[in-house]
Amino acid sequence: MSIISKYKILSQAKDSFSKAEYKSALEKFAEVLQSFPNSKEAFNGVILSEMAMSGEEGAEALFDYYEVLKEDDKEQADLIMSEILATLDGSLDKLSEVFSEPLRERLEFEDGILYRDFKKLLDDGSEFRETFENIMFSTRVIITKKDDFVDFLDKLIENNFTEMALTYLENALSVYPADRPLRNLLKKLIKGDVVEN
Repeated sequence: MSIISKYKILSQAKDSFSKAEYKSALEKFAEVLQSFPNSKEAFNGVILSEMAMSGEEGAEALFDYYEVLKEDDKEQADLIMSEILATLDGSLDKLSEVFSEPLRERLEFEDGILYRDFKKLLDDGSEFRETFENIMFSTRVIITKKDDFVDFLDKLIENNFTEMALTYLENALSVYPADRPLRNLLKKLIKGDVVEN
């Protein structure tokens, strides 16, 4: 696929999404991602299309928000949307319906350590703060389940990473403002049970 057809197909995908033709949008975003696996726009488009097809609330609003962000700064918009989508439940698992296993594994492991593997390190007796700081400087933690995200935020709060926890919470609550576990974490953070080092 040439660069020209990449942008043409991305344009068609966005047009399909805007017309609520989510299956068509998904197929077109996936087609771009097959040829350009590092395309954040196609990656985010696949997840948003899958969310919309599943009837998940907020997919259309997120798509519109993404389009508005791209008008100001496309690269920053891709990063912001990737972070928001990474907090949502099962986003990488949804990709398995679209891509072959080798590509899915590459997407998972090129970008960081999965949270389940991070938890194994902690279960083996590693200290959260030290382990997280070591990982933070070399890679990132990939979270694909909401329960893991809540657990991760709780550990951040307990280990005095309050500013980072607050940033994640603000992003997540902008998408799911009524989510009880997230609101409980925010209350815990606001209570000042912990003090930033």
